Amino acid sequence: MAKFKHSDIRLVQPSFDSRLTDLVIELDHLRKKRLGGTTHPHVFFQLKSIFQTLESIGSARIEGNNTTISEFIETKLEEREYVNEQIQEIRNIEKSIIYIEQESEQIPIGRFFISNLHHMIVDGLTPPPKGEGDSNPGTYRNHAVEIKGASHKPPETQQQVDSYMQELFDFINEESSPKYDLLKMAIAHHRFMWIHPFGNGNGRVGRLFTYALLVKAGFNVHVGRILNPTAIFCNDREQYYKFLSGADTYSDDGLIDWCTYVLEGLKAEIDKIDMLLDYQYLKNSILIPALDYSKTMKYIDNREYKILKVTVEKQVVQNSDIQEVLKENHVTSISRYIRELKVKKMIASEQDNVRKYHINFTNNFLIRSVIKKLEEEGFIPMKINE
Repeated sequence: MAKFKHSDIRLVQPSFDSRLTDLVIELDHLRKKRLGGTTHPHVFFQLKSIFQTLESIGSARIEGNNTTISEFIETKLEEREYVNEQIQEIRNIEKSIIYIEQESEQIPIGRFFISNLHHMIVDGLTPPPKGEGDSNPGTYRNHAVEIKGASHKPPETQQQVDSYMQELFDFINEESSPKYDLLKMAIAHHRFMWIHPFGNGNGRVGRLFTYALLVKAGFNVHVGRILNPTAIFCNDREQYYKFLSGADTYSDDGLIDWCTYVLEGLKAEIDKIDMLLDYQYLKNSILIPALDYSKTMKYIDNREYKILKVTVEKQVVQNSDIQEVLKENHVTSISRYIRELKVKKMIASEQDNVRKYHINFTNNFLIRSVIKKLEEEGFIPMKINE
Protein backbone atom coordinates (compact mmCIF):
# COMPACT_ATOMS: atom_id res chain seq x y z
CA MET A 1 0.00 0.00 0.00
CA ALA A 2 1.36 3.46 -0.94
CA LYS A 3 2.59 5.73 1.83
CA PHE A 4 2.88 9.50 1.81
CA LYS A 5 6.38 10.72 0.97
CA HIS A 6 7.40 14.33 1.60
CA SER A 7 8.87 16.34 -1.29
CA ASP A 8 9.82 20.01 -1.33
CA ILE A 9 8.09 22.27 -3.82
CA ARG A 10 10.66 23.84 -6.13
CA LEU A 11 11.17 25.51 -9.46
CA VAL A 12 13.05 23.76 -12.22
CA GLN A 13 15.97 25.32 -14.05
CA PRO A 14 15.75 24.22 -17.70
CA SER A 15 18.88 24.34 -19.82
CA PHE A 16 19.20 27.29 -22.18
CA ASP A 17 18.81 25.12 -25.30
CA SER A 18 15.78 23.16 -24.04
CA ARG A 19 12.28 23.20 -25.51
CA LEU A 20 10.98 24.41 -22.14
CA THR A 21 13.17 27.53 -22.29
CA ASP A 22 11.92 28.22 -25.84
CA LEU A 23 8.33 27.94 -24.61
CA VAL A 24 8.91 30.31 -21.70
CA ILE A 25 10.35 32.92 -24.10
CA GLU A 26 7.58 32.47 -26.69
CA LEU A 27 4.78 32.66 -24.15
CA ASP A 28 6.31 35.67 -22.42
CA HIS A 29 6.23 37.43 -25.80
CA LEU A 30 2.56 36.52 -26.28
CA ARG A 31 1.74 37.76 -22.79
CA LYS A 32 3.15 41.21 -23.61
CA LYS A 33 1.75 41.37 -27.13
CA ARG A 34 -1.19 43.74 -27.52
CA LEU A 35 -4.29 41.89 -28.59
CA GLY A 36 -5.36 43.00 -32.04
CA GLY A 37 -6.90 41.75 -35.22
CA THR A 38 -9.69 42.30 -37.70
CA THR A 39 -12.45 40.47 -35.82
CA HIS A 40 -15.19 42.68 -34.35
CA PRO A 41 -14.88 42.81 -30.52
CA HIS A 42 -18.49 41.68 -30.01
CA VAL A 43 -17.91 38.63 -32.20
CA PHE A 44 -14.64 37.86 -30.42
CA PHE A 45 -16.22 38.03 -26.97
CA GLN A 46 -19.02 35.73 -28.11
CA LEU A 47 -16.34 33.21 -29.01
CA LYS A 48 -14.82 33.78 -25.58
CA SER A 49 -18.17 32.88 -24.02
CA ILE A 50 -18.33 29.67 -26.06
CA PHE A 51 -14.82 28.67 -25.03
CA GLN A 52 -15.66 29.23 -21.38
CA THR A 53 -18.65 26.91 -21.74
CA LEU A 54 -16.44 24.31 -23.42
CA GLU A 55 -13.88 24.68 -20.65
CA SER A 56 -16.57 24.00 -18.06
CA ILE A 57 -17.84 20.92 -19.88
CA GLY A 58 -14.31 19.62 -20.43
CA SER A 59 -13.33 20.03 -16.79
CA ALA A 60 -16.41 18.11 -15.65
CA ARG A 61 -15.86 15.35 -18.19
CA ILE A 62 -12.32 14.69 -16.97
CA GLU A 63 -13.94 13.73 -13.66
CA GLY A 64 -16.44 11.36 -15.28
CA ASN A 65 -19.37 13.66 -16.12
CA ASN A 66 -20.75 12.32 -19.43
CA THR A 67 -22.74 15.39 -20.50
CA THR A 68 -22.04 16.27 -24.13
CA ILE A 69 -21.73 19.77 -25.54
CA SER A 70 -25.06 19.47 -27.35
CA GLU A 71 -26.87 18.29 -24.21
CA PHE A 72 -25.57 21.21 -22.16
CA ILE A 73 -26.29 23.76 -24.89
CA GLU A 74 -29.90 22.57 -25.03
CA THR A 75 -30.36 23.50 -21.36
CA LYS A 76 -29.06 26.99 -22.15
CA LEU A 77 -31.26 27.50 -25.18
CA GLU A 78 -34.32 26.32 -23.27
CA GLU A 79 -33.30 28.37 -20.20
CA ARG A 80 -34.04 25.45 -17.92
CA GLU A 81 -34.06 26.44 -14.26
CA TYR A 82 -34.15 22.90 -12.88
CA VAL A 83 -31.49 20.50 -14.17
CA ASN A 84 -29.85 17.23 -13.16
CA GLU A 85 -26.67 17.25 -11.07
CA GLN A 86 -24.36 16.67 -14.04
CA ILE A 87 -25.64 19.85 -15.68
CA GLN A 88 -25.46 21.67 -12.32
CA GLU A 89 -21.82 20.60 -11.98
CA ILE A 90 -21.00 22.31 -15.29
CA ARG A 91 -22.98 25.41 -14.36
CA ASN A 92 -20.98 25.61 -11.14
CA ILE A 93 -17.73 25.62 -13.12
CA GLU A 94 -19.07 28.41 -15.37
CA LYS A 95 -19.92 30.52 -12.32
CA SER A 96 -16.47 29.87 -10.90
CA ILE A 97 -14.80 31.08 -14.10
CA ILE A 98 -16.76 34.34 -13.85
CA TYR A 99 -15.68 34.67 -10.21
CA ILE A 100 -12.03 34.22 -11.23
CA GLU A 101 -12.25 36.86 -13.95
CA GLN A 102 -13.94 39.35 -11.65
CA GLU A 103 -11.97 38.77 -8.46
CA SER A 104 -8.61 37.09 -9.00
CA GLU A 105 -6.79 40.30 -9.87
CA GLN A 106 -8.03 41.97 -6.66
CA ILE A 107 -8.09 39.08 -4.17
CA PRO A 108 -4.80 37.34 -3.26
CA ILE A 109 -4.77 33.71 -4.25
CA GLY A 110 -4.81 32.11 -0.82
CA ARG A 111 -7.04 30.02 1.41
CA PHE A 112 -10.04 32.38 1.21
CA PHE A 113 -9.91 32.38 -2.61
CA ILE A 114 -9.51 28.60 -2.91
CA SER A 115 -12.24 27.92 -0.32
CA ASN A 116 -14.66 30.14 -2.25
CA LEU A 117 -13.85 28.26 -5.46
CA HIS A 118 -14.49 24.94 -3.76
CA HIS A 119 -17.80 26.19 -2.33
CA MET A 120 -18.96 27.20 -5.81
CA ILE A 121 -17.77 23.98 -7.44
CA VAL A 122 -19.69 21.64 -5.13
CA ASP A 123 -22.75 23.86 -4.58
CA GLY A 124 -25.99 21.87 -4.78
CA LEU A 125 -24.25 18.55 -5.53
CA THR A 126 -24.68 15.34 -3.58
CA PRO A 127 -21.52 14.28 -1.68
CA PRO A 128 -19.74 11.02 -2.58
CA PRO A 129 -20.24 8.18 -3.12
CA LYS A 130 -23.39 9.13 -5.00
CA GLY A 131 -22.43 12.56 -6.33
CA GLU A 132 -19.70 15.08 -7.08
CA GLY A 133 -20.31 17.34 -4.08
CA ASP A 134 -18.57 17.51 -0.73
CA SER A 135 -19.88 17.20 2.81
CA ASN A 136 -17.66 20.08 3.95
CA PRO A 137 -17.62 22.74 1.20
CA GLY A 138 -14.60 25.04 1.35
CA THR A 139 -12.94 23.05 4.15
CA TYR A 140 -9.71 21.09 3.84
CA ARG A 141 -10.15 17.37 4.40
CA ASN A 142 -9.36 15.78 7.78
CA HIS A 143 -8.91 12.25 6.48
CA ALA A 144 -6.61 10.36 4.16
CA VAL A 145 -7.48 9.96 0.47
CA GLU A 146 -6.17 8.02 -2.48
CA ILE A 147 -5.85 9.19 -6.08
CA LYS A 148 -7.24 6.56 -8.40
CA GLY A 149 -4.57 5.17 -10.69
CA ALA A 150 -1.72 7.07 -9.03
CA SER A 151 1.18 5.63 -7.06
CA HIS A 152 1.47 8.88 -5.08
CA LYS A 153 -0.25 9.02 -1.69
CA PRO A 154 -1.37 12.59 -0.74
CA PRO A 155 -0.68 14.11 2.70
CA GLU A 156 -2.81 12.31 5.25
CA THR A 157 -3.72 14.66 8.10
CA GLN A 158 -5.50 18.02 8.14
CA GLN A 159 -2.42 19.54 9.75
CA GLN A 160 -0.27 18.33 6.85
CA VAL A 161 -2.78 19.61 4.30
CA ASP A 162 -2.88 23.03 6.02
CA SER A 163 0.90 23.25 6.06
CA TYR A 164 1.42 22.16 2.45
CA MET A 165 -1.32 24.46 1.15
CA GLN A 166 0.16 27.46 2.95
CA GLU A 167 3.55 26.55 1.50
CA LEU A 168 1.93 26.47 -1.96
CA PHE A 169 0.39 29.93 -1.49
CA ASP A 170 3.73 31.29 -0.29
CA PHE A 171 5.37 29.78 -3.38
CA ILE A 172 3.01 31.38 -5.90
CA ASN A 173 2.90 34.75 -4.14
CA GLU A 174 6.63 35.06 -3.59
CA GLU A 175 8.19 37.95 -5.52
CA SER A 176 10.32 36.60 -8.35
CA SER A 177 11.34 37.46 -11.89
CA PRO A 178 8.40 37.40 -14.37
CA LYS A 179 10.32 34.81 -16.40
CA TYR A 180 9.35 32.26 -13.74
CA ASP A 181 5.60 33.01 -13.79
CA LEU A 182 4.58 30.22 -16.15
CA LEU A 183 6.92 27.68 -14.59
CA LYS A 184 5.40 28.54 -11.21
CA MET A 185 1.91 28.11 -12.69
CA ALA A 186 2.73 24.62 -14.00
CA ILE A 187 4.47 23.56 -10.77
CA ALA A 188 1.60 24.98 -8.69
CA HIS A 189 -1.02 22.97 -10.64
CA HIS A 190 0.89 19.77 -10.01
CA ARG A 191 1.46 20.63 -6.34
CA PHE A 192 -2.24 21.31 -5.79
CA MET A 193 -3.09 17.91 -7.25
CA TRP A 194 -0.24 16.35 -5.21
CA ILE A 195 -1.77 17.78 -1.99
CA HIS A 196 -5.38 16.97 -2.95
CA PRO A 197 -6.64 19.30 -0.19
CA PHE A 198 -10.39 18.65 -0.37
CA GLY A 199 -12.49 15.58 0.17
CA ASN A 200 -13.82 15.89 -3.39
CA GLY A 201 -13.65 18.30 -6.33
CA ASN A 202 -9.86 18.63 -6.38
CA GLY A 203 -9.53 18.21 -10.15
CA ARG A 204 -12.12 20.89 -10.92
CA VAL A 205 -10.71 23.33 -8.37
CA GLY A 206 -7.13 22.60 -9.49
CA ARG A 207 -7.86 23.52 -13.10
CA LEU A 208 -9.65 26.71 -12.03
CA PHE A 209 -6.72 27.52 -9.75
CA THR A 210 -4.50 27.25 -12.85
CA TYR A 211 -6.82 29.59 -14.76
CA ALA A 212 -6.56 32.15 -11.95
CA LEU A 213 -2.76 31.92 -12.06
CA LEU A 214 -2.81 32.54 -15.83
CA VAL A 215 -4.91 35.66 -15.30
CA LYS A 216 -2.48 36.78 -12.60
CA ALA A 217 0.40 36.11 -14.99
CA GLY A 218 -0.97 38.61 -17.49
CA PHE A 219 -3.03 36.52 -19.90
CA ASN A 220 -5.78 38.98 -19.15
CA VAL A 221 -9.24 37.94 -20.24
CA HIS A 222 -10.58 41.47 -19.72
CA VAL A 223 -8.75 42.69 -22.83
CA GLY A 224 -10.02 39.81 -24.90
CA ARG A 225 -7.48 36.98 -24.83
CA ILE A 226 -9.51 33.77 -24.80
CA LEU A 227 -7.95 31.01 -22.74
CA ASN A 228 -9.25 27.47 -22.58
CA PRO A 229 -6.70 25.95 -20.16
CA THR A 230 -8.78 22.84 -19.57
CA ALA A 231 -8.18 21.90 -23.20
CA ILE A 232 -4.53 21.40 -22.24
CA PHE A 233 -5.58 18.68 -19.84
CA CYS A 234 -8.66 17.11 -21.43
CA ASN A 235 -7.37 16.59 -24.97
CA ASP A 236 -5.84 13.37 -23.69
CA ARG A 237 -6.56 12.38 -20.10
CA GLU A 238 -4.03 9.54 -20.20
CA GLN A 239 -1.26 11.96 -21.16
CA TYR A 240 -2.37 14.36 -18.41
CA TYR A 241 -2.18 11.67 -15.74
CA LYS A 242 1.06 10.29 -17.17
CA PHE A 243 2.87 13.62 -16.87
CA LEU A 244 1.33 14.31 -13.45
CA SER A 245 2.66 10.95 -12.25
CA GLY A 246 6.08 11.76 -13.67
CA ALA A 247 6.14 15.00 -11.71
CA ASP A 248 5.18 13.10 -8.53
CA THR A 249 8.76 11.80 -8.44
CA TYR A 250 10.05 15.38 -8.05
CA SER A 251 13.01 14.48 -10.24
CA ASP A 252 14.36 17.17 -12.57
CA ASP A 253 13.30 15.15 -15.61
CA GLY A 254 9.79 14.54 -14.24
CA LEU A 255 9.22 18.21 -13.40
CA ILE A 256 10.70 19.49 -16.67
CA ASP A 257 8.60 17.05 -18.71
CA TRP A 258 5.48 18.18 -16.80
CA CYS A 259 6.19 21.88 -17.32
CA THR A 260 6.94 21.31 -21.01
CA TYR A 261 3.66 19.42 -21.42
CA VAL A 262 1.64 22.23 -19.78
CA LEU A 263 3.34 25.07 -21.65
CA GLU A 264 3.16 23.22 -24.99
CA GLY A 265 -0.57 22.89 -24.48
CA LEU A 266 -0.95 26.53 -23.50
CA LYS A 267 1.02 27.69 -26.54
CA ALA A 268 -1.10 25.51 -28.87
CA GLU A 269 -4.32 26.95 -27.42
CA ILE A 270 -3.14 30.56 -27.76
CA ASP A 271 -2.02 29.95 -31.35
CA LYS A 272 -5.46 28.57 -32.23
CA ILE A 273 -7.25 31.45 -30.55
CA ASP A 274 -5.12 34.04 -32.33
CA MET A 275 -6.34 32.55 -35.61
CA LEU A 276 -9.84 33.70 -34.66
CA LEU A 277 -8.62 37.30 -34.55
CA ASP A 278 -8.10 37.06 -38.32
CA TYR A 279 -11.61 37.80 -39.52
CA GLN A 280 -11.02 36.45 -43.02
CA TYR A 281 -10.22 33.07 -41.50
CA LEU A 282 -13.05 33.26 -38.95
CA LYS A 283 -15.58 34.32 -41.58
CA ASN A 284 -14.63 31.81 -44.26
CA SER A 285 -13.84 28.81 -42.06
CA ILE A 286 -16.34 29.17 -39.19
CA LEU A 287 -19.13 31.71 -39.54
CA ILE A 288 -20.24 31.33 -43.19
CA PRO A 289 -20.09 27.51 -43.00
CA ALA A 290 -22.04 27.71 -39.75
CA LEU A 291 -24.76 29.74 -41.47
CA ASP A 292 -24.82 27.27 -44.37
CA TYR A 293 -25.27 24.41 -41.90
CA SER A 294 -27.96 26.31 -39.99
CA LYS A 295 -29.90 26.80 -43.22
CA THR A 296 -29.53 23.12 -44.13
CA MET A 297 -30.76 22.09 -40.69
CA LYS A 298 -33.64 24.60 -40.96
CA TYR A 299 -32.54 26.55 -37.88
CA ILE A 300 -33.00 29.61 -40.12
CA ASP A 301 -35.03 30.24 -43.26
CA ASN A 302 -33.75 31.60 -46.58
CA ARG A 303 -34.54 35.27 -45.79
CA GLU A 304 -32.84 35.04 -42.40
CA TYR A 305 -29.88 33.38 -44.07
CA LYS A 306 -29.46 36.27 -46.52
CA ILE A 307 -29.62 38.88 -43.76
CA LEU A 308 -27.24 37.01 -41.48
CA LYS A 309 -24.81 36.28 -44.31
CA VAL A 310 -24.43 39.93 -45.28
CA THR A 311 -24.05 40.74 -41.58
CA VAL A 312 -21.22 38.24 -41.33
CA GLU A 313 -19.65 39.52 -44.57
CA LYS A 314 -19.59 43.13 -43.40
CA GLN A 315 -19.39 42.51 -39.61
CA VAL A 316 -21.59 45.59 -39.03
CA VAL A 317 -24.65 46.38 -41.18
CA GLN A 318 -27.51 48.85 -41.41
CA ASN A 319 -30.86 48.78 -43.22
CA SER A 320 -29.39 49.81 -46.58
CA ASP A 321 -27.00 46.81 -46.57
CA ILE A 322 -29.90 44.45 -46.00
CA GLN A 323 -31.97 46.14 -48.71
CA GLU A 324 -29.17 45.23 -51.14
CA VAL A 325 -29.77 41.50 -50.58
CA LEU A 326 -33.56 41.78 -50.23
CA LYS A 327 -34.26 44.15 -53.11
CA GLU A 328 -37.79 42.90 -53.64
CA ASN A 329 -38.82 43.93 -50.13
CA HIS A 330 -40.12 47.31 -49.01
CA VAL A 331 -38.11 49.30 -46.47
CA THR A 332 -40.81 48.79 -43.83
CA SER A 333 -40.54 45.04 -44.30
CA ILE A 334 -36.77 45.26 -43.83
CA SER A 335 -37.27 47.00 -40.51
CA ARG A 336 -39.68 44.26 -39.43
CA TYR A 337 -37.25 41.50 -40.39
CA ILE A 338 -34.52 43.19 -38.37
CA ARG A 339 -36.80 43.42 -35.33
CA GLU A 340 -37.64 39.73 -35.66
CA LEU A 341 -33.98 38.75 -35.75
CA LYS A 342 -33.27 40.94 -32.73
CA VAL A 343 -36.09 39.22 -30.83
CA LYS A 344 -34.54 35.86 -31.78
CA LYS A 345 -31.18 37.22 -30.53
CA MET A 346 -29.51 36.46 -33.85
CA ILE A 347 -28.40 40.06 -34.35
CA ALA A 348 -27.77 42.84 -31.84
CA SER A 349 -27.44 46.61 -32.06
CA GLU A 350 -24.06 48.28 -31.81
CA GLN A 351 -23.55 50.02 -28.48
CA ASP A 352 -22.89 53.39 -30.07
CA ASN A 353 -25.52 53.16 -32.82
CA VAL A 354 -28.82 51.30 -32.41
CA ARG A 355 -29.38 51.40 -36.20
CA LYS A 356 -26.29 49.31 -36.89
CA TYR A 357 -26.15 45.60 -36.15
CA HIS A 358 -23.70 42.72 -35.70
CA ILE A 359 -24.16 38.95 -35.66
CA ASN A 360 -25.18 37.28 -32.41
CA PHE A 361 -24.75 33.53 -32.04
CA THR A 362 -24.42 32.62 -28.36
CA ASN A 363 -28.06 32.67 -27.19
CA ASN A 364 -29.86 30.97 -30.05
CA PHE A 365 -29.76 27.96 -32.34
CA LEU A 366 -26.82 29.39 -34.33
CA ILE A 367 -24.52 28.35 -31.47
CA ARG A 368 -24.99 24.70 -32.44
CA SER A 369 -23.63 25.35 -35.91
CA VAL A 370 -20.75 27.56 -34.71
CA ILE A 371 -19.65 24.90 -32.22
CA LYS A 372 -19.85 22.21 -34.91
CA LYS A 373 -17.53 24.22 -37.19
CA LEU A 374 -15.14 25.04 -34.33
CA GLU A 375 -14.94 21.32 -33.64
CA GLU A 376 -14.27 20.50 -37.29
CA GLU A 377 -11.49 23.10 -37.38
CA GLY A 378 -9.78 21.59 -34.33
CA PHE A 379 -10.67 24.23 -31.74
CA ILE A 380 -12.59 21.79 -29.53
CA PRO A 381 -11.19 18.54 -28.12
CA MET A 382 -13.28 15.87 -29.82
CA LYS A 383 -13.38 13.79 -26.63
CA ILE A 384 -15.54 16.29 -24.73
CA ASN A 385 -18.38 15.78 -27.19
CA GLU A 386 -18.34 11.97 -27.26
